Amino acid sequence: MKPEELAAARGRVIPDVAAADLGVLFCGINPGLMSAATGHHFARPGNRFWPVLRLSGFTPRQLAPSEQGELPGYGLGITNVVARATARADELSDEEFREGGRLLVARVERLRPRWLAVVGITAYRTAFDDRRAVIGPQTRTIGTTRIWALPNPSGLNAHWTARTMAEEFGRLRVAAEMPDLTGGDGVS
Repeated sequence: MKPEELAAARGRVIPDVAAADLGVLFCGINPGLMSAATGHHFARPGNRFWPVLRLSGFTPRQLAPSEQGELPGYGLGITNVVARATARADELSDEEFREGGRLLVARVERLRPRWLAVVGITAYRTAFDDRRAVIGPQTRTIGTTRIWALPNPSGLNAHWTARTMAEEFGRLRVAAEMPDLTGGDGVS
């Protein structure tokens, strides 16, 4: 993709991939420029979201970002804490995260997923004003929706490998009582 196409995507909003009563609604920090330019969540080639979904057993094969519309068929969806696209998450203010958290709560109350899975512990901490949150299930709920904080799948998050990330995503899959669609332990 050309640099001018990416630059033109700054500030765009991409639609959620969501439906009512999903098993897990994954929540990214905000769309990157590649995602905004293509209209597909987690679209940057170095992002490990799609491989980790397969490795953890959420999907039977690795989906491409362009196949995101298949997620509701697996009981999954995608949204973001902050809707507007930026080149880097550090371009977002704490106020944007807090407002995004407020809007996210309203979205979750409307859609009623079993689990909200926020991919990015810092985004979760800021959006929900919970500075002591750690990766894993949270005590906070939104109505009957439980919350799980997951590691950010960005390639910039180098201290988490695809395998260790898949193990954490797999813990969520088991907690969500969703089938292992890979036909195995989910992290092979």
